[in-house]
Amino acid sequence: MQAYSEFFTLVTGLPKPFLWQATLGSNPSCTSRLLRIPTGIGKTQGVLAAWLYHRVIRDDDAWPRRLVWCLPMRTLVEQTSAVAEAMLRNLPQENRQAAPGMAVVMGGQDLAEWYLHPDQPMILIGTLDMLLSRALNRGYASGRARWPMEFALLNHDALWVMDEVQLMDVGLATSAQLQAFREQDRDRSLRPCHTWWMSATLQPEWLKTVDTDAHYIAWTRDPCTVAPDQRRGGLWDVEKSLHLESIAHNDPQTLAERILVEHAAVTAGDNGRITLVVCNTVERACQTFDALREAGRVDGLELVHSRFRPADREGWCERFLSRAACSRDSDRIIVATQVVEAGVDISAGCLITELAPWPSLVQRFGRCARYGGSGRVIVVDRQWNEAAAAPYLLEELASARDSLEVLQDVGIAALELYEESLSPAGRVALYPFTPAHLLLRREFDELFDTTPDLTGADLDISRFIRSGEERDLQVFWLDLEKSESPPARHRPQRRELCAVPFLKARDWLCGTETKTKLRPKVQNRFRAWVWDWLQGEWTVARRASLLPGRIVCVAAGCGGYRPERGFDPESRERVAVVPLPAIPEQVQAFDEADDQQDGENLSLSDWKTIGCHGAEVAHAAGEIAVVLGLPAEIRDMLMLAGRWHDWGKSHPAFQGAIRISGRPPRSDLAKAPKDAWPGRAGTYRFADDSDERPAFRHELASALGLFAVLECFAPQHPALLGPWSDAFAELGCQTPPPEATATPAPIIQQIIDCSAEMFNLLVYLVASHHGKVRAALHAAPKDQEYRDRDGRGLPIRGVREGDRLPEIPFDHGASLLPEVILTLEPATIGLSSRTGASWRERCLGLFERFGPAGLAYLESLLRAADVRASRLKTNDPALLQEASG
Repeated sequence: MQAYSEFFTLVTGLPKPFLWQATLGSNPSCTSRLLRIPTGIGKTQGVLAAWLYHRVIRDDDAWPRRLVWCLPMRTLVEQTSAVAEAMLRNLPQENRQAAPGMAVVMGGQDLAEWYLHPDQPMILIGTLDMLLSRALNRGYASGRARWPMEFALLNHDALWVMDEVQLMDVGLATSAQLQAFREQDRDRSLRPCHTWWMSATLQPEWLKTVDTDAHYIAWTRDPCTVAPDQRRGGLWDVEKSLHLESIAHNDPQTLAERILVEHAAVTAGDNGRITLVVCNTVERACQTFDALREAGRVDGLELVHSRFRPADREGWCERFLSRAACSRDSDRIIVATQVVEAGVDISAGCLITELAPWPSLVQRFGRCARYGGSGRVIVVDRQWNEAAAAPYLLEELASARDSLEVLQDVGIAALELYEESLSPAGRVALYPFTPAHLLLRREFDELFDTTPDLTGADLDISRFIRSGEERDLQVFWLDLEKSESPPARHRPQRRELCAVPFLKARDWLCGTETKTKLRPKVQNRFRAWVWDWLQGEWTVARRASLLPGRIVCVAAGCGGYRPERGFDPESRERVAVVPLPAIPEQVQAFDEADDQQDGENLSLSDWKTIGCHGAEVAHAAGEIAVVLGLPAEIRDMLMLAGRWHDWGKSHPAFQGAIRISGRPPRSDLAKAPKDAWPGRAGTYRFADDSDERPAFRHELASALGLFAVLECFAPQHPALLGPWSDAFAELGCQTPPPEATATPAPIIQQIIDCSAEMFNLLVYLVASHHGKVRAALHAAPKDQEYRDRDGRGLPIRGVREGDRLPEIPFDHGASLLPEVILTLEPATIGLSSRTGASWRERCLGLFERFGPAGLAYLESLLRAADVRASRLKTNDPALLQEASG
């Protein structure tokens, strides 16, 4: 096997690893830990190479399959993904077959479909908002039904890398809490999950809470650092002179004049003449940019902040934000915000930055003289008041100012010596961290249930990701005439999405609002829409619907964006729409199945029967379970759930929705071509038009059918009435006869042979295989509109008391499933004299056995198997035989 140092050189193109990189990569064990590495010393290459070596080259199953790289800003995601792509291209030829996939998670269309490959190595690189929201089962910009899959796969079999944690605020505390909860659930977890926290200014105390206390020592015992005897040569010898000056916070012209003077004084060397200006807010960066243009600087002036679309940022690296762009003939002033604090590989001869908290300043200093030589740093004290200091606190700025007043050099070596000289109290003052919110275990457990209320509302998780008002939603623009709405099938892609603070988006789109001047709820200044999950359509945006994580479509004619300036609420210029590639049909179908509460897009395929499709899903689930090394009992339940998951499609409402001349004359069709479904999404009508079930979910009918099987063949089964039969008899309750009414076929005997706990797992997996029926059996809004004409009551997700699943062939035609009568008794509170424990009680038992992430992990495996099997282009033997007969 290739030695680690040789592998590192091969995939990075660097002569050899630094000592800290070699130490990290040579350690064969994977545990949660800290990495405190100065900027410019190759953190990205070191971590990526270590994971690739152990997961791909050594194929060590103790290392998680997913490398989840979490970053605080979109620009860092783009830069890190570029490094990862380059390293993957350099993998040895013999390892290309096992090379991991890679996906960028930043909102918009995710064409990688990483959640469908839980058994394969994968690199996920995304923003704090997108990844943490998914780890909390409320994925921003993700279809509701997909939430449990992403939640499961980010809390199982994953190595999280929390990079540049000094910029993560409350998200850092949430990451530590999540890892503590995973440690608490370790005995019931099916695959390992660890976290690496990484930054040049990382302080171990940032991770300490009541919940993490039991694990804190293990996490921080052996941090990865640069040893003192290795701090020489290269960047360790670079000096950066420091000057602390005062300029009023509302005086951009004076700052612009100073920038031009300092830029003219920069000596142009091998890396050109580059001045980097860093402001603390987007607004001040734009003001400074405008002031420089008014002062005559037009050529070689760039503006960088987080409110640009990715499509407009794509040229930044090539033009000015990369080492290659720092050429001898460069003459450039870059005005930026915190987005350049990390991951930006440029070397400015002069850095002019507003006073900021110490961790941010250290990162900014790292952009000066990054390639050697010497640099000049000017820190501008803006004579702050509380409002002007935002997004920072006055105390943070004061502490940083005190440190700067005793320093003359802010090179790496000088900063390390200064920090090592501080007392514990001095270090705490320099690196304060008090998260505004702390995720509690109870709150984490409650997030397992993804059932919305009747308005589609959910628990708000934004306070666990970012504090303050800088929580974002995503905006994209479409060319729409005055009478047009967004196309129902349009799904935005990442390249066209612009991150906008949700409060600013509200004021921009709906007008400002104060406590004394409330805007009418229906009043909008511009034409904008948000996606309504309950209705499966774009609906007009209202102030209350503009929440963090939402995706908002705005008519291009309303303005609000300029390519050279980013999001600009004052602009009325028509916004140029980003051209996009076509989305593959199978990806579109899966996304729409997630986005619509009642749609059946995954049923659009070539003709296939329930028995054939079930067998293919069972086979796919078994293959996944074997690769993951799951216990045999769990593997068997996944396969059994695969066999039975679509039985509910035999329901007359589902079969009646397939209407096309020449359809096979059967009642066991699981798949049908697109043109066989004439109704709109979510329309299910009996073939004789005697009834309609617009909210019908076939997976609930499948699960209730399994209860009916036990009721018919084993009414005293431990999963049904067995534990309570004597109690019911004492109470005088009427229960089914103890003996089976028929001899079960082998396929049914497999259900009877399940223990009570495994039966509960089986019915849960069957019911949850689309992510829409899970921990609660609640009626949908459309169920409430149903007219009960025969006294059987209202439906639950389109299934009514007394509904029947007809007799159908199964098991490749070798067996016939008998007709069964469905009951909604499992949805009731307390014990049922027909089906025993309630659905809620069964789910709570599974929750205790597997934990929230573990239970979601199992449902995600079956869902992945279902989608993968649904895309097979195989022939159904039963239909072939029928056609030839």
